[in-house]
Amino acid sequence: MEMNRVSYETGEVDDEMKYVNDSSLDYKGRIPLRSSTGSWKAAFFIIAIEFSERLSYFGIATSLVIYLTKVMHQDLKTAVKNVNYWSGVTTLMPLFGGFLADSYLGRYNTVIASCIIYLMGLILLTLSWFLPSLRPCEHTNMCIQPRKIHEVFFFLAIYLISIGTGGHKPSLESFGADQFDDDHVEERRQKMSFFNWWNFGLCSGLILGVTFIVYVQDHVSWGVADIIIICVMAFSFLIFVIGRKFYRYRTPNGSPLTPMLQVLVAAVSKRKLPYPSNPTQLYEISIYEGNKGRLLAHTNKLKFFDKAAIVENEGNLRKEQSPSKLATVTRVEELKLIINMLPIWVLTLPFGVCATQQATFFIKQGVIMNRKIGNNFEIPAASIYALAAFGMMISVAIYDKILVPTLRRITGNERGISILQRIGFGMIFAIFTMIVAALVERKRLHIVEMNPSKGSLSMSVFWLAPQYLIFGFGDGFALVGLQEYFYDQVPESMRSLGIGLYLSVIGVASFLSNLLITIVDHVTSKSGKSWFGKDLNTSRLDKFYWLLAVISTLNVLMFGLFAQRYSYKNVQKVVKNCEEKSDDGGAERMIGISS
Repeated sequence: MEMNRVSYETGEVDDEMKYVNDSSLDYKGRIPLRSSTGSWKAAFFIIAIEFSERLSYFGIATSLVIYLTKVMHQDLKTAVKNVNYWSGVTTLMPLFGGFLADSYLGRYNTVIASCIIYLMGLILLTLSWFLPSLRPCEHTNMCIQPRKIHEVFFFLAIYLISIGTGGHKPSLESFGADQFDDDHVEERRQKMSFFNWWNFGLCSGLILGVTFIVYVQDHVSWGVADIIIICVMAFSFLIFVIGRKFYRYRTPNGSPLTPMLQVLVAAVSKRKLPYPSNPTQLYEISIYEGNKGRLLAHTNKLKFFDKAAIVENEGNLRKEQSPSKLATVTRVEELKLIINMLPIWVLTLPFGVCATQQATFFIKQGVIMNRKIGNNFEIPAASIYALAAFGMMISVAIYDKILVPTLRRITGNERGISILQRIGFGMIFAIFTMIVAALVERKRLHIVEMNPSKGSLSMSVFWLAPQYLIFGFGDGFALVGLQEYFYDQVPESMRSLGIGLYLSVIGVASFLSNLLITIVDHVTSKSGKSWFGKDLNTSRLDKFYWLLAVISTLNVLMFGLFAQRYSYKNVQKVVKNCEEKSDDGGAERMIGISS
C-alpha cells in the first residue's frame, strides 16, 4: 500500500477516512474520494451489465443442445460433445482475458473491448438466421440438413461470443470487487456480501434468459430472440459506460507471471545456501522503499522458495536487487499462494463435471417429458434450468442474511465459516443431486419400458425439479465460494486471472465430461450395450449419474483433507504510530504486523 500520496490538485496528504489508499485511482487518474466512488454505488452499475450478459449467455447456452439436434440435426452424443466443447472454450478463455486485463489493458478497458466482441458475435448470430444467403434452409426453416454456410456462420458467431465472454467475465467480476477497500472494515464486509449479491444478479439474468428468451426461441423464432438479446446487451453496455465516474480503477503493472518466474530462478540459483536462523533476515521492501502493494507475512511451507529472499552480501544489497537474483518475501509468498491453490483447483473439477450435466443431459431429458401446464401452455425444455437459479438465489440470501451473522457470533470468524468449508458444503449437494438424478432417470426409463408408444410423455418435467433445486442450492455455497476464493487468495496483481481460474474449473470440467463420456461409451459398448444410445430412451444415463455420484463422494473426502491443511493468505497490516514530523522532514513511523 502506498501511503502519504498527494491527493487531487491541493497537494495535501490523504485523510485515511476521506480518501481510498489502496493504489486505486478515479476516472481522472486521481486518488479516489471514498464518498463519491466505489462501494455499492459503483457495484450496481457493474452488476447490471452482468445481469444482461448472463441473460444473453444462458439464453443461448441452455438451448444450444436443442438447436444442434433440431436445426442442425446432430445426434445426441455429438450435440452434447459440441455443447461441452463450446462451454469448455467459453470458460477457459477467461484465463487469457484475465491475464490481459491484469497485465496490460486494465479491467475496465478489457470489459469495454470484450463487450464489443460479444455484440459482434450476437449480430452475426442474428444475421445467420435472417439473411437469405445464411439461413439454415433456402426456402424454409424446417429441413433435414441445414446448409453448410449457416453452420459456418453459426459456429463462428457463438465462438466470437466465447471470446467476448473470455474478457468480460474475469474482468467485470474482479472490477466489481475492486470497488471495495480491503483495509476499510465496513467496505471489507461489503465485499463479502458483494460476491453473494453478484450471483443474485447473475441468477436473475439467468432466469429471464431461460424463461422469456427461451420461450421466444420456441414459440416465435430463434432470430427474434437474438434481436432481443442484442438490445438488452447494448442497453446495459451503455449503462456501464455511464457509471464510469463512480468506479475505482487499478493500473496494470505488466505480467504478474514474470515475478514468479524470477523467484523460481533466484531460488534455484541459491539452492545451496543455508536457511537463515531467523525469517526476519529474509529480504523485504518497506513501504518507503517503493513497495506499492500489501505485504505478505512469511510462512514456513515450501521453504525451498525462501532461498530467493536470502541476502548474500549485505554491503552490496543495493547492487544485488536484480529480481532474478534477490526476491522479496512478498514475491516468494505470492508464488507459494499459487502453488498451494493448484490442488484445490484440481479437486473442484469433479464438481464442475456434475455442473455440466445441467445444460446438456438434464435439458435433453426435459425435451421428451410432459411439459404442459393446463391445456394450452407448454414450458420450453431449457426453462427448467431456472429452478437451479432459484435454488441458488434462495441459498445466497439465506447464507448472507441468516447464516453468516449467526456463524460470526458462534465462530468469531468474520466470514462465518472459511471459504473452503463453504465450497465443501456445496460439493456435498452435488453428490445428492447426482443420486436424485439417477433415481429420476431410472423411473423415467421404467415408464418407457411399461408404455413404449407413449414413452415418458406421461411423466411431468417437474420430476427434474428436485435435482435442479438441490444443485442450485449447492451452487450458492460452492460456486460463490469458488469466486471469492480465487479472487481473494491470488496475489493482488492477478485478481482477474484469479476469476479466470475459477471459470476454468467449469471449462476444463466440460472437456473432462466429454472424455468421461467417450471412455464410458467405449467400455460399456465392449461389455454389451453402451450407456449412450442414439436417444435417451436407448441410453442408461441413470448409471452414468451413479458413476458421477461415486466419483464426487471420493473427491469430497480428498477435498476435506486438503482443506484442513490449507494455509490462507497472510497479509501484514500496516499500523500507524502517529508522531509529529521533525524539522528535518521525518515521516510518520510504520509498523508491520501479521494479520
